[in-house]
Amino acid sequence: MGYPGRAVGGWTGWTLLLWVAAVSFIVADGRRVRQARCPAGCTCTKDNALCENVRSVPHAFPSDVVSLSFVKSGFNEIIGGSFVHTPGLQLLLFTANSLDLIDEDSFMGLPHLEYLFIENNQIASISPHAFRGLKALIHLSLAYNNLETLPRDVFKGMDALTKVDLRGNNLICDCKLKWLVEWMHHTNATLDQIHCSGPPVQQGKKINDLQPHSFDCIIAEFASYQSLKFESISVGAFAFGEDQFVVFAQPFAGTCSFLEWDHVEMTFRTYDTIESTSTVVCKPMVIDNHLFVIVAQLFGGSHIYKRDTSANRFIKIQDIDILKIRKPNDIETFVIDGESFFVIADSSKAGSTTVYKWNGNGFYSHQSLHPWFRDTDVEYLEISGKPHLILSSSSQRPVVYQWNRSKKQFERRTDIPDMEDVFSVKHFQVKGELFICLTRFIGDSKVMRWDGAMFKEVQTFPSRGSMVFQPVSIGNWQYSILGSDYSLTQVYQWDTETSQFVPSQELNIQAPRAFSVVSIDNRVFLLASSFKGKTQIYEHLMIDLSN
Repeated sequence: MGYPGRAVGGWTGWTLLLWVAAVSFIVADGRRVRQARCPAGCTCTKDNALCENVRSVPHAFPSDVVSLSFVKSGFNEIIGGSFVHTPGLQLLLFTANSLDLIDEDSFMGLPHLEYLFIENNQIASISPHAFRGLKALIHLSLAYNNLETLPRDVFKGMDALTKVDLRGNNLICDCKLKWLVEWMHHTNATLDQIHCSGPPVQQGKKINDLQPHSFDCIIAEFASYQSLKFESISVGAFAFGEDQFVVFAQPFAGTCSFLEWDHVEMTFRTYDTIESTSTVVCKPMVIDNHLFVIVAQLFGGSHIYKRDTSANRFIKIQDIDILKIRKPNDIETFVIDGESFFVIADSSKAGSTTVYKWNGNGFYSHQSLHPWFRDTDVEYLEISGKPHLILSSSSQRPVVYQWNRSKKQFERRTDIPDMEDVFSVKHFQVKGELFICLTRFIGDSKVMRWDGAMFKEVQTFPSRGSMVFQPVSIGNWQYSILGSDYSLTQVYQWDTETSQFVPSQELNIQAPRAFSVVSIDNRVFLLASSFKGKTQIYEHLMIDLSN
C-alpha cells in the first residue's frame, strides 16, 4: 500500500513542477507581450512604427520594429539618448514636425541605423556631436530646414556615408562652412546641388563648385599679454648681439628702462636702466657692433651713452649742445651712404632741430635745419630712392627736406599744403607705394599717398586728443593705430581691395604716446607706451575663423 502511495505522491510532485514551469512561461511570455505593445499615438506593423502628433519620443517600441517615423509631432528638439531603448532601428524619419534643435548624442545607441531623414522641419541648430555613434549610417537627409550653417566636423566618424542631402536650407558659405567644402572634396559621399544664400560674395554660387582656397578666413588681432607698472612716453625695439631688447622712456621716474625677453617665463623682464631727468626719448643706435643710446631730457641737457660690454653697463660718453637742443621732442636715426646720423627735433622757441653725424669717435653737429619753428616730430624716409626728412611743427605746415649728396646736407624741398597743426608724421609702404600718417590732436588725422610730385590725401580719421597715429607692419598685415587721450585707441587694418584702412579693433590704453613692434621666438608683440597709466604689451595673434 505504501509503494503505490509513493508513486502517486511522485506523480503529484512532477505535475506541480510542470504547472509551475507552465505558469512561469505564461508570465514571462506575458511580459514580452506587454513590452511589444505599440505606444499611444503610434501605429505599428510587423517591422514599422509611425507616430503622429506625439509630444515626446516614446521610450519603448516592439522589438521587431526596424523603421520608425514621426509626423507632425509636438516636440521641438531631439534630446540626447532619445533612442537608446530601440537599438535595432535601421531607418528613422522625422517629417513635417516643429523640430528646431538636434541635441548632443541624440542618436546614441543606434549601431544599426542606416537611413536618417530629418526633413521639412524647422531645424536651425545642430549640436557638434548630434550624430555621434552613427557608424553604419549611409544616407542622411537634412533637407528643407532652416539651417544656415553646420558645426565643424559634424559628420566625423560617419565613414559609411554615401549620401547627404542639404537641399532647401539657407546655407551661408562663410568661414564657418569652409570645413564642409573641404569635407566634400575628400569624402566618398555625394551631395545634391545646393546654393549659397550668402554672404554677398558667394550668394547664388553652388557649394559643390567652391574651393577651400577661395575662403579668406585668417584674421589677426592684438591680445593683451603683459602690463608694466610704469608710465612711459616713448618706446623702441632693437637688436644687439644675438638678442632683442626694448627700451621705454619714463618721464616721471627719469629713467630709460631696458627690457629683455625671458625665454623660460615667456615675459619681458628688466635688463638695465639709465638714470636721467625728465626723460622724453631713449633712442638706441647700433654702429659697428657698438650700442649707443641717445637720451633726450627736458632739463639738464641731453646725453649719449655707450654700452660697455666688458663691464656690462652703460657709460655716458658725450653731452649734446644745450644751446641747440633745449626742448627735445623726437629723435630719428638713419644711415646715408654708409654714414650714421641722428636728428633731434627741438620744440623750444630758442632751440634748433639738428642733425648729428658719427665721426668714428663721437657724434658732432652736422647741420641745423631751422630755428624758431618749435618742431614736435621728425621722420626719416626715402622718396623715389632719395633720403628725406619731414619736420612737423606747431607753427607751420610739415616741411619736407631732401638730401643733397654733393653738399651732404638736407635742403628744404617743399611743404605739405593744407595741413596745419600736425603733431607728427610717420610713413609706411604698401606694394611699393609710399604713404604717410599725419597726426592731429584735435580735428582730422590723415593718410596721404605720394603721387610722384606731392603727397595727396587718401583718407581722414576723426582725432580726439591724438598724440600718435602710428603705422605698423607685421608680415603681410599693415595697420595704423590712432591713439586718444579721451577715448579708446583705434586700430585700423589696410584693405587691399579698397586701398584704405578699415576699423579692426579698439585698445584701452591711457594717453598712448608711441607704439613699436618686436619679434621674438616666432611671436610678434606690440609695445604701447602710456603717459598716464600702465605701459602695455600686446601679442599679435593669427586666428582662423574656419576653426
